Amino acid sequence: RYRYYQNACTQSYSYTWWDWARWEREIDWMALSGINLAPAFAGQEAAWQRVYRSLGLNQSEIDSYFTGPAFLAWNRMGNLRGWAGPLPPAWHLKQLYLQYRIVERMRSLGMITVLPAFAGHVPRGVLRVFPRVNATRLGGWSHFDCTFSCTYLLDPEDPMFQVIGTLFLKELIKDFGTDHVYSADTFNEMTPLSSDPAYLSRVSNAVFRSMEGADPEALWLMQGWLFQHQPDFWQPAQVRALLHGVPLGRMIVLDLFAESKPVYQWTESFYGQPFIWCMLHNFGGNHGLFGTVEAINHGPFAARRFPNSTMVGTGVVPEGIEQNDMVYELMNELGWSQEPLDLPGWVTRYAERRYGAPNAAAGSAWRLLLRSVYNCTGVCVNHNRSPLVRRPSLRMDTELWYNASDVYEAWRLLLSAGAELGSSPTFRYDLVDVTRQAAQQLVSDFYLSIRRAFQSQALPELLAAGGVLVYDLLPELDSLLSSHNLFLLGRWLESARAVATSDREAEQYELNARNQVTLWGPSGNILDYANKQLGGLVLDYYGVRWSLFVSALVESLNSGSPFHQDQFNQAVFQVERGFVYNKKRYPAVPAGDTLEISRKLFLKYYP
Repeated sequence: RYRYYQNACTQSYSYTWWDWARWEREIDWMALSGINLAPAFAGQEAAWQRVYRSLGLNQSEIDSYFTGPAFLAWNRMGNLRGWAGPLPPAWHLKQLYLQYRIVERMRSLGMITVLPAFAGHVPRGVLRVFPRVNATRLGGWSHFDCTFSCTYLLDPEDPMFQVIGTLFLKELIKDFGTDHVYSADTFNEMTPLSSDPAYLSRVSNAVFRSMEGADPEALWLMQGWLFQHQPDFWQPAQVRALLHGVPLGRMIVLDLFAESKPVYQWTESFYGQPFIWCMLHNFGGNHGLFGTVEAINHGPFAARRFPNSTMVGTGVVPEGIEQNDMVYELMNELGWSQEPLDLPGWVTRYAERRYGAPNAAAGSAWRLLLRSVYNCTGVCVNHNRSPLVRRPSLRMDTELWYNASDVYEAWRLLLSAGAELGSSPTFRYDLVDVTRQAAQQLVSDFYLSIRRAFQSQALPELLAAGGVLVYDLLPELDSLLSSHNLFLLGRWLESARAVATSDREAEQYELNARNQVTLWGPSGNILDYANKQLGGLVLDYYGVRWSLFVSALVESLNSGSPFHQDQFNQAVFQVERGFVYNKKRYPAVPAGDTLEISRKLFLKYYP
């Protein structure tokens, strides 16, 4: 019945700075891909602000609650408050304008829009206005302390729960109409106050009743991430209680990470509640070739055959988009299939469709990529852990789930197709992406040489490997990325500035954009979680870190004093923070010829 798209996090990792033209392209792509169920989450803070004001909160209480634009996804799920905020009045106006157009466009193409609902999290100001309200302070989220975390959760049995939940939803429905599907995540990566099944049933029942109070036909769409994220807490009894707090069939659960950690298998198909088999695939919008093609080619069909299966659809739910197009094309196509596809045959036709012409070398390149980077098996979690995009240390992970030589060979084959396919924009994008992957592998090789040289106290070898990495490979990779507009740091930063209506807003939005892809928090709380490989970022952020690391190792050998990671971390944090605040403007238009730069890298570095 359903082909679902979008993750709560994508709103922040990918869509934050979008204008209507970019939204329209996305919605059209959704229609072309057969997506018929998706969130419409823009502009909800404007509705919340109206609700909070009507309850008696003052503006400063609201301002200290909302995060900045790049972190709203986690504010909405009760993980964060206040960080990189507040939201300027113009932000609300622009987001409302977008939301009107988004829901209109989606519905005109026959899609069901999912609206946000009240999950129980409230600003502290609610406790001032209603001192007798029963609310509990949750713990810190991820690596954040209570400065920007520890939000308040309203007790489900407090009468204010229904008042606030119904008020908010009525406000939204009045503005945007409804397709009767609502999203709320009360315990996303947050441990509930009690594991008592009766308590958990009361929470889900309260959330659902507040939806029903505004719309008697309400259906609750819930992310099933919590069950596999905290399996020790969510034992079968707890899962069943939460799910059965809602009448059967009035909830749809997203089995969010089904390609690696399916939940339906150990919950008797969500104890009778309908679910959607989702491919998560990507975390943080990281670059890096990756896929679990065998798992997605067989998983949805196994889920349909499962005893008493309640599966009602397939979904793609990446945290960030604009990477690994092939995997999403494959998953969207599987939503229409009766049985698994012949993958080598499929990917050969994919290359032909993508480049607009058959080409033997390109077909061979894609079959190599299919069997290597795109064929991760077992429990695969796609966080790019390459030393390239991580804070340097002597204990870095260089493990690969595939044969590196397959990527080098695919790179050679794609380059050889350049004369025939070079005018295709999709070919140029893929050439950058595969060259980037090869360069990422080479960074690991140089890192291992640097580490070996340091550990065997071989200064000349350390200087040679470190010198090539810092002064040649990373600058070459940066110039490759700078030759394509989808790999530009400037595109991300300038799109943030373009939303602003004043210089002050432009500065705030740019800091939001820079912080998210680097420190992710005031002090590197979720450092490099949302790492990207972008022209400008490789040179001025990753490159500077590597330079500092190599210098520290050289200094240690020269002086005979040991290398201290914690001292290095303090020094490198200044570099990382310096990048966030350096105010340098980066070009938003590409420079240089992708094919030429890739060929130059190939001639120098092909192993």
